[in-house]
Amino acid sequence: MNEQLFILAAAPFEAARHVDVLPEGHRSRRLHGHSFVARLRAALPENWVDFPGDEASFLERQLAECVGHLDYRLLNEIINVPTDENIARWVRSRVRDVPGIDLVGVQSTSNEGADLDELNRAHIWRRFRFEAAHQLPNVPEGHQCGRMHGHGFEVILHANQSLGVRDMGIDFDQLEAKWAPLHAQLHLACLNDIPGLENPTSEHIARWIWDKLKSDMPELSWVTVYETVTAGCHYDGQHYRIWKERRFEAATRLSHAPEGDPRRSLHGHSYIVRLHLTAPLDELLGWTVDYGDVKSLFKPAYDQLDHFRLDEIAGMESGNTPSVLRWIRSQMAETLPQLDRIDLYESPGCGGFLQWGENGPALPADLR
Repeated sequence: MNEQLFILAAAPFEAARHVDVLPEGHRSRRLHGHSFVARLRAALPENWVDFPGDEASFLERQLAECVGHLDYRLLNEIINVPTDENIARWVRSRVRDVPGIDLVGVQSTSNEGADLDELNRAHIWRRFRFEAAHQLPNVPEGHQCGRMHGHGFEVILHANQSLGVRDMGIDFDQLEAKWAPLHAQLHLACLNDIPGLENPTSEHIARWIWDKLKSDMPELSWVTVYETVTAGCHYDGQHYRIWKERRFEAATRLSHAPEGDPRRSLHGHSYIVRLHLTAPLDELLGWTVDYGDVKSLFKPAYDQLDHFRLDEIAGMESGNTPSVLRWIRSQMAETLPQLDRIDLYESPGCGGFLQWGENGPALPADLR
């Protein structure tokens, strides 16, 4: 498919609510509050913003202005039933002048939220954690993953509300109830001892969870497994997509910014770059691509980014996010052909991503 550039923005707000459509006795029927985060993802038309490099800031300003109307408010006075999904729909209705919106999300806690996709379908998600040991029996001799070791795994279950068969769509408590029996099997266990997980790679764990849940939960749209805080896998019943994340510190200046804009001067960011790869599963090894190989192959490009000035790197058109994304793609085209998406965050929740592969499951935004 053709290359697509998406811009990402996030904006926090504090608000109270009570959700009266929930069953009697449910804790969320009581008045309570959250530190919410709203998110936007948009494919902005070329030359829509004032200057190259202003894309994420433009989107962030639009979103912040919108959710400013919700900040320190009782949401029931503004939104009839203020679930995460309905708050996201309210936000979408008020940023309709922003072109190319592909996703609107609202995250009410660090572990749950709702996203509206480009077709306005709602996907809710909830994060879970389990502690377990494992080893990979088929890796080459001397590979560190061949030794028995352990992780604090995290799992995100994503549910597409449009696939629901219930009078009321699946909610966070239902996701937790579906997860509970699996948590009992996985938590404080050696994964190799569990039938079906004799070779417990991230890919196999994601597929095992999918197979356990999908038949009784048609809303399940994909499963995300974090093996570490910087690497994991998504599975949607057909596609495996892994990612490996790195962080780098760099300076830049946006030469196209107008006089007086501080971004025209030298400044810097702590960047997060996330490489997404889609590939067939190697049935012997149980993975698509080794996370360690991704890190090693990315290292030559990474070493040119970390603790350098981006706008002076050879071959990089500018030091802005779109230019950095395209530069990384050009550097990795031959060495990592499975790469089909690159995310780059210049600040929490704000940045962009470049995608050119088949549309498949991927984190809709930075969910950490």
